[in-house]
Amino acid sequence: MIGTILLIVVILLLLGAVPRWPHSTNWGYGPSGLLSVVAVILLVLILMGQLPF
Repeated sequence: MIGTILLIVVILLLLGAVPRWPHSTNWGYGPSGLLSVVAVILLVLILMGQLPF
């Protein structure tokens, strides 16, 4: 359950950090790249069964 909630929160943060939105155009790809890595790590942990799904 906690894994699903964390994954949804990270995906929502990732959508907010995409440089296409007006508030994040000057940020570049750094925040979205970092959040993508966090999302992939969470997904791998969920699939491996290390994080409760």
